[in-house]
Amino acid sequence: MSNTIGIILLCTGFLFNLFGCLGLIRLPDVYNRLQSATKCVTLGTCSILLSLLFFFGFSEIGVKALIAIPLLFFGATVAAHALIRGAYIFGVDLDKRSIKDDYKEQSDKDH
Repeated sequence: MSNTIGIILLCTGFLFNLFGCLGLIRLPDVYNRLQSATKCVTLGTCSILLSLLFFFGFSEIGVKALIAIPLLFFGATVAAHALIRGAYIFGVDLDKRSIKDDYKEQSDKDH
């Protein structure tokens, strides 16, 4: 039973990673690409790490995977936010098809 759950999580993680990579290719600007990569790849990698826990149990590998999940989850989201904010401050323009600019609204409130 745990092997079946592990295989399902592994396949789900692979699909999330695949969709994240496709988002890097298909999306129009750096902000959308980074969002796609962060969300999809983080969920995919966490799913793959969780599958290791089901395959190996609470052995050395499983515990390391369990510890890596929250580190990856929080580290990737903070790093993505810092990269996006830095790109915005540096002056990288949004795509012309973008509808809303939340950072501009926030900077208008600050000034």
